[in-house]
Amino acid sequence: MNIHEYQAKELLRSFGLPVPNGNHLNAIDKFSESIKNLKEPPWVIKSQIHAGGRGAGYFLGSDKNKGGVRIVDNIEQAKSEIRSMLGNTLVTKQTGPTGKVVNTIYIEEGCSIKKEFYLSLLIDRKYSKILLMASSSGGSNIEDVAINNPNKIFSYHFHNINENNKKDLLDFANQLSLNTNQSNEFVLIVNKLLKIFIQLDLSTIEINPLVINKNGSLILLDAKMVFDDNALFRHPEILKFRDESEEDPMELRAAKSKMNYVKLNGTIGCMVNGAGLAMATMDIIKNFGSEPANFLDLGGTANKDRAIEGFKIIQSDPKVKVILINIFGGIIRCDMIAEGIINAAKEIDLKLPVVVRFQGTNAEKGRNIVKKSSLNIIAADTLDDAAKKAVEASNW
Repeated sequence: MNIHEYQAKELLRSFGLPVPNGNHLNAIDKFSESIKNLKEPPWVIKSQIHAGGRGAGYFLGSDKNKGGVRIVDNIEQAKSEIRSMLGNTLVTKQTGPTGKVVNTIYIEEGCSIKKEFYLSLLIDRKYSKILLMASSSGGSNIEDVAINNPNKIFSYHFHNINENNKKDLLDFANQLSLNTNQSNEFVLIVNKLLKIFIQLDLSTIEINPLVINKNGSLILLDAKMVFDDNALFRHPEILKFRDESEEDPMELRAAKSKMNYVKLNGTIGCMVNGAGLAMATMDIIKNFGSEPANFLDLGGTANKDRAIEGFKIIQSDPKVKVILINIFGGIIRCDMIAEGIINAAKEIDLKLPVVVRFQGTNAEKGRNIVKKSSLNIIAADTLDDAAKKAVEASNW
């Protein structure tokens, strides 16, 4: 789960980390209240969306030279910029051309910057360890640094999170050319971030930029946090940060039915029980020269109700020309799933052709039930056969 910058900074502040003072607002009439505890301008006006590259973005229908992060020198300028952002669509490299509507603004005290760094913590799945990454070339161009100067990005694995890591982190800070005081600050900052990372079950913390201010101190100027969805049941205090308006409506709809859905750009809709099987299904579709329209994992209970919701979600994509259903019957028998699929298709008056492949318990019975139905459902014997028939049907 992603959260907004202002929410991430609220958490950082609660753990005693140095972040600029700021407040968020979602309506211009809240402006006076939002600046009550702020120092005099300059202030930074920041659009809050779940996407990076806000400062280099642009608003649809507006001056493309004015991005989603702006510095203001007085109250009237601040109000004007907020009015031009709120309710409008911000396009960045990460949003794609459709952009995202800005519903919240974060107004923050300005910071005099002497130097910018990049800093992040993430899970390195290859080594099953938490990875620290940093670069002295921070800011909005960090992606370019990763491509053109990867040697400027330093990394460190936390081999034992319970050991004293001060010496290792001081050595790491030395690579960033920090002075003694800054290196000690860096160690404190990283250990507090590590505490947040573990305690709140994060998968990513990104600070970009971490800056040295005019006083020579380190300040966390921007923050991104991504939480492990599977651990959110342990953190009701984090769930309150969820902004459903930032999520894909179909993905959200699927999640409410305990299914996992991700929209893609192809023409073959996929409905599968099991994430690994879903990935294999998408691979085989590509192998036969077509593209999957989605990832849809029905979960362990592929019943009629989930099939109905899955059909509705897939049919909502106008690009879909055929639906490929790939089911492995374990505890749930394939014949029961076949009956659920047929009843679901009848109930919603499904118009699209459907290719079904069953494997596992009562797979043959399931195929026979499908074959005897009067619906436009094609039974396949193998995954290759199913993918081939789905690709052919998509070209009709």
